[in-house]
Amino acid sequence: MIRTAVATDVPVIHAMIRELAEYEEAPHEAVATEEQLHGALFGAEPAVFGLIAEDAAGRPVGFALWFRNFSTWRGTHGIYLEDLYVRPEARGGGHGKALLLELARIAVERGYSRVEWSVLDWNQPSIDFYKSIGAVPMDEWTVYRLTDEALAAAGSR
Repeated sequence: MIRTAVATDVPVIHAMIRELAEYEEAPHEAVATEEQLHGALFGAEPAVFGLIAEDAAGRPVGFALWFRNFSTWRGTHGIYLEDLYVRPEARGGGHGKALLLELARIAVERGYSRVEWSVLDWNQPSIDFYKSIGAVPMDEWTVYRLTDEALAAAGSR
């Protein structure tokens, strides 16, 4: 079952973010707090949205966090999937696919023109899964990022 995240899900979302960071071999980079997640998802002006995948017993086994982006070329919003994670013991049960299909349903329902996300180039199981539902890689694009000291320096010019 896929449902919209609620405020009481923040601790389990936070725990799964930590699990995802471990899987991606970057636990030191996952510094978000439960308070930050709560504010982003459920504050006065939420800019991030969440979905929860539950197993047959109603236990959260996965999540997707997303936000709206905008295509100047298409003139419409889209969805950027920031994170999708399914706990190892629940993988293969269709939860990841259900999360992605729910995002696609939301995009279609709202008239958004696309759903986008990034995947680590070494994560072949995820790449194979994404291709199996019709997703295509955007190989001609390279992601750039400003963070930490470089962001502070650029922002103070």
